[in-house]
Amino acid sequence: MSEVSYKPVLVEPRTLADLFLMVQADVRWAATEDARDVSVTHIAPLDLARENAFAFLSNPKFREQLLRCQARVIALTATDFEWLQSQNIDTTRSTFAICAQPYALFAMVAQRLYSPAAPEKTSIHASAVIAPTAQIGKNVCIGAQVTVDEYAQIGDNVTLAAGVVVGRHVKIGANSHVYPNVALYHDCEIGARCIIHSGAVIGSDGFGFAPTPKGWHKIPQVGRVLVGDDVEIGANTTIDRGALTDTVIHNGVKIDNLVHIAHNCVIGARTAIAGCAAMAGSTEIGESCMIGGGALLGGHLRIADNTIVSGGTAIISDIKTAGQYTGIYPASTHREWERNAPLMRHLADLRKRIRGLQKNADTNQQGKD
Repeated sequence: MSEVSYKPVLVEPRTLADLFLMVQADVRWAATEDARDVSVTHIAPLDLARENAFAFLSNPKFREQLLRCQARVIALTATDFEWLQSQNIDTTRSTFAICAQPYALFAMVAQRLYSPAAPEKTSIHASAVIAPTAQIGKNVCIGAQVTVDEYAQIGDNVTLAAGVVVGRHVKIGANSHVYPNVALYHDCEIGARCIIHSGAVIGSDGFGFAPTPKGWHKIPQVGRVLVGDDVEIGANTTIDRGALTDTVIHNGVKIDNLVHIAHNCVIGARTAIAGCAAMAGSTEIGESCMIGGGALLGGHLRIADNTIVSGGTAIISDIKTAGQYTGIYPASTHREWERNAPLMRHLADLRKRIRGLQKNADTNQQGKD
């Protein structure tokens, strides 16, 4: 296999003062010059970082990479910086941002370096179709083939990329960015500073059917989807509108690609949901939870705040106590799996037989006594 190629994505030089890093009270700077004047043009992994890069170390097992790193700025913990100083190497080549959470600082720098600039003036493509009753804010960018339906409200500094469909009475908060071919169904609301990636569908009907002897009878879905501020929704994710009440995504939630959230679910603030996870209707996930990729959550569940659900885990009952929950059977060779699978099916019978044997043994022991 050939070596991994690396080509950094460069932007115009930005000083640390420009990136507002100097106002971070929990960061201590180690530099041979005024850190405010130090500039960076890109972010990079520690082992590939070169001049003018911003890199970070959050896992001590990669400390050795510090010895060869040529990044202009390196974020690391105080413990890792002390270790580096003990190696008797020249540390003047870089500026060090010493903090408790280097990864979080790196994320902030990356966001400020690469976030798309807000439109400087309103720009509406000639092929866009905008209803006369729609309200368009200041400095809005509307791309080709966008449709904005009646009574929609688009906030200031919003970008609607090509092919976006905004339904009737939809509201989109200021500084949000909607990527190509997103569908926002009628009456849904999107908060400020949201990012919605291509192909996402917000507000479609969920599985709302009543069984009858002649088949399935469709139930109109009359709720909405309410998305809070600072939410990111990944590509091809679907969030179903509520059946009677609303589906609610609270502030700061981060949703990966290909996630399905069914009708009337409530996702607590700052929760993160990884790709291909799915949840049935009316499930409520608490605040600051992490749902792993491919996790499956049944309907009408309640998940406690600060819960972690491992990837591929199926949850079919409430989680009342915070912690990490895993329900994945470890992988094995196919032959071993064929031997073990029948045993798994008969565990209940084996338990019943063992309890019977134990009961008989206890009875016999009492007879001897």
